[in-house]
Amino acid sequence: MNDEVTHWYRFAALLPEPEATTVRDCWAMGEQEAGLDVLVSGLQAHQVVLSETTVAEIAVTAREWGMGEVLTPRLLRCAATRPGPGGTPLRLIEHPDARPLPSPEPGEVLIPWIGCGRCGEVLARAHTVEPWGGPSFLPRHYALLAPGRPAAPRPFPRDSAWPALEALRACRAGA
Repeated sequence: MNDEVTHWYRFAALLPEPEATTVRDCWAMGEQEAGLDVLVSGLQAHQVVLSETTVAEIAVTAREWGMGEVLTPRLLRCAATRPGPGGTPLRLIEHPDARPLPSPEPGEVLIPWIGCGRCGEVLARAHTVEPWGGPSFLPRHYALLAPGRPAAPRPFPRDSAWPALEALRACRAGA
Protein backbone atom coordinates (compact mmCIF):
# COMPACT_ATOMS: atom_id res chain seq x y z
CA MET A 1 0.00 0.00 0.00
CA ASN A 2 1.22 3.48 -0.84
CA ASP A 3 1.45 5.93 2.02
CA GLU A 4 2.11 9.32 0.45
CA VAL A 5 2.97 11.01 3.72
CA THR A 6 5.62 8.39 4.51
CA HIS A 7 7.20 8.82 1.07
CA TRP A 8 7.05 12.60 1.32
CA TYR A 9 8.73 12.74 4.73
CA ARG A 10 11.35 10.19 3.65
CA PHE A 11 12.18 12.36 0.64
CA ALA A 12 12.33 15.49 2.83
CA ALA A 13 14.78 13.70 5.16
CA LEU A 14 17.25 13.50 2.28
CA LEU A 15 17.80 17.25 2.57
CA PRO A 16 19.55 19.30 5.22
CA GLU A 17 17.62 21.91 7.18
CA PRO A 18 15.96 24.28 6.43
CA GLU A 19 15.00 22.71 3.06
CA ALA A 20 13.73 19.54 4.76
CA THR A 21 11.31 21.57 6.88
CA THR A 22 10.20 23.54 3.81
CA VAL A 23 9.37 20.31 1.96
CA ARG A 24 7.39 18.98 4.95
CA ASP A 25 5.60 22.34 5.32
CA CYS A 26 4.65 22.30 1.65
CA TRP A 27 2.96 18.92 2.19
CA ALA A 28 1.09 20.23 5.25
CA MET A 29 -0.12 23.32 3.32
CA GLY A 30 -1.21 21.35 0.25
CA GLU A 31 1.53 22.87 -1.89
CA GLN A 32 2.95 19.59 -3.19
CA GLU A 33 4.12 21.07 -6.49
CA ALA A 34 6.18 23.72 -4.69
CA GLY A 35 7.50 21.08 -2.28
CA LEU A 36 8.66 18.87 -5.14
CA ASP A 37 10.46 21.80 -6.72
CA VAL A 38 12.19 22.59 -3.39
CA LEU A 39 13.07 18.89 -3.00
CA VAL A 40 14.69 18.48 -6.41
CA SER A 41 16.39 21.89 -6.22
CA GLY A 42 17.82 20.96 -2.82
CA LEU A 43 18.99 17.55 -4.01
CA GLN A 44 20.85 19.24 -6.86
CA ALA A 45 22.22 22.15 -4.82
CA HIS A 46 23.56 19.87 -2.08
CA GLN A 47 24.66 17.19 -4.55
CA VAL A 48 22.84 14.54 -2.52
CA VAL A 49 23.74 11.04 -3.70
CA LEU A 50 20.59 8.97 -4.13
CA SER A 51 19.89 5.35 -4.92
CA GLU A 52 18.49 4.80 -8.40
CA THR A 53 15.36 3.44 -6.71
CA THR A 54 14.86 6.69 -4.79
CA VAL A 55 15.23 8.70 -8.02
CA ALA A 56 12.53 6.49 -9.59
CA GLU A 57 10.25 6.92 -6.57
CA ILE A 58 10.61 10.70 -6.66
CA ALA A 59 9.79 10.56 -10.39
CA VAL A 60 6.56 8.68 -9.60
CA THR A 61 5.59 11.28 -7.00
CA ALA A 62 6.42 14.12 -9.40
CA ARG A 63 4.33 12.51 -12.15
CA GLU A 64 1.37 12.07 -9.77
CA TRP A 65 1.46 15.78 -8.90
CA GLY A 66 1.71 16.92 -12.53
CA MET A 67 5.38 17.86 -12.23
CA GLY A 68 6.90 14.97 -14.20
CA GLU A 69 7.62 16.95 -17.35
CA VAL A 70 9.38 19.71 -15.41
CA LEU A 71 11.27 17.65 -12.83
CA THR A 72 12.29 14.50 -14.73
CA PRO A 73 15.17 16.17 -16.64
CA ARG A 74 16.44 17.59 -13.34
CA LEU A 75 16.07 14.23 -11.58
CA LEU A 76 18.09 12.56 -14.32
CA ARG A 77 20.94 14.94 -13.44
CA CYS A 78 20.90 13.99 -9.74
CA ALA A 79 23.78 11.81 -8.56
CA ALA A 80 22.54 8.23 -8.29
CA THR A 81 24.18 5.01 -7.18
CA ARG A 82 23.07 1.40 -7.39
CA PRO A 83 20.92 0.14 -4.51
CA GLY A 84 22.49 -1.81 -1.66
CA PRO A 85 22.28 -5.60 -1.23
CA GLY A 86 18.77 -7.00 -1.25
CA GLY A 87 17.25 -3.95 -2.94
CA THR A 88 15.40 -4.21 -6.21
CA PRO A 89 17.42 -2.06 -8.60
CA LEU A 90 14.78 0.24 -10.08
CA ARG A 91 16.02 3.02 -12.29
CA LEU A 92 14.53 5.93 -14.14
CA ILE A 93 15.06 5.20 -17.83
CA GLU A 94 13.02 7.99 -19.39
CA HIS A 95 15.01 10.40 -21.52
CA PRO A 96 13.66 13.51 -23.22
CA ASP A 97 14.81 12.29 -26.65
CA ALA A 98 13.47 8.72 -26.30
CA ARG A 99 11.04 7.51 -28.93
CA PRO A 100 7.72 6.03 -27.76
CA LEU A 101 7.02 2.36 -28.43
CA PRO A 102 3.96 1.14 -30.30
CA SER A 103 1.09 -0.01 -28.11
CA PRO A 104 -1.33 -2.88 -28.72
CA GLU A 105 -4.08 -0.26 -28.33
CA PRO A 106 -4.78 1.82 -31.45
CA GLY A 107 -3.97 5.52 -31.13
CA GLU A 108 -1.73 4.97 -28.15
CA VAL A 109 2.04 4.84 -27.53
CA LEU A 110 4.06 3.47 -24.63
CA ILE A 111 6.82 5.57 -23.11
CA PRO A 112 9.36 3.46 -21.18
CA TRP A 113 9.70 5.07 -17.77
CA ILE A 114 11.21 2.91 -15.02
CA GLY A 115 13.19 -0.31 -15.45
CA CYS A 116 14.00 -3.19 -13.12
CA GLY A 117 17.64 -4.27 -13.26
CA ARG A 118 16.79 -7.67 -11.77
CA CYS A 119 14.13 -8.99 -14.16
CA GLY A 120 14.30 -6.56 -17.10
CA GLU A 121 10.65 -5.56 -16.86
CA VAL A 122 9.77 -1.97 -17.65
CA LEU A 123 7.05 0.27 -16.30
CA ALA A 124 5.74 2.41 -19.15
CA ARG A 125 3.25 5.22 -19.42
CA ALA A 126 0.55 4.77 -22.07
CA HIS A 127 -0.32 8.04 -23.82
CA THR A 128 -2.81 8.95 -26.51
CA VAL A 129 -1.24 10.09 -29.77
CA GLU A 130 -2.28 13.72 -30.21
CA PRO A 131 -3.33 15.10 -33.62
CA TRP A 132 0.07 16.80 -33.96
CA GLY A 133 1.74 13.36 -33.61
CA GLY A 134 3.18 13.56 -30.10
CA PRO A 135 2.03 11.90 -26.88
CA SER A 136 -0.66 13.43 -24.67
CA PHE A 137 0.46 15.33 -21.58
CA LEU A 138 -1.31 12.96 -19.16
CA PRO A 139 -0.98 9.19 -19.43
CA ARG A 140 -4.10 7.14 -20.12
CA HIS A 141 -2.75 4.37 -17.92
CA TYR A 142 0.46 2.58 -16.93
CA ALA A 143 1.70 -0.76 -18.23
CA LEU A 144 4.28 -3.33 -17.20
CA LEU A 145 6.22 -4.66 -20.17
CA ALA A 146 8.27 -7.82 -20.17
CA PRO A 147 10.83 -7.36 -22.98
CA GLY A 148 11.56 -10.53 -24.88
CA ARG A 149 8.39 -12.22 -23.64
CA PRO A 150 5.23 -12.57 -25.75
CA ALA A 151 2.86 -11.53 -22.93
CA ALA A 152 0.72 -8.44 -23.50
CA PRO A 153 1.49 -5.42 -21.32
CA ARG A 154 -0.07 -5.61 -17.85
CA PRO A 155 -2.22 -2.45 -17.50
CA PHE A 156 -2.75 -0.28 -14.42
CA PRO A 157 -5.29 2.58 -14.22
CA ARG A 158 -4.23 6.23 -14.63
CA ASP A 159 -4.29 6.85 -10.88
CA SER A 160 -2.19 3.77 -10.07
CA ALA A 161 1.42 4.86 -10.59
CA TRP A 162 2.51 3.66 -7.14
CA PRO A 163 0.74 0.27 -7.37
CA ALA A 164 2.34 -0.19 -10.81
CA LEU A 165 5.76 0.65 -9.34
CA GLU A 166 5.17 -1.82 -6.50
CA ALA A 167 4.27 -4.52 -9.05
CA LEU A 168 7.53 -3.78 -10.89
CA ARG A 169 9.43 -3.92 -7.59
CA ALA A 170 7.87 -7.32 -6.83
CA CYS A 171 8.89 -8.83 -10.17
CA ARG A 172 10.16 -12.35 -10.28
CA ALA A 173 13.67 -12.55 -11.67
CA GLY A 174 13.88 -15.04 -14.47
CA ALA A 175 10.13 -15.67 -14.51
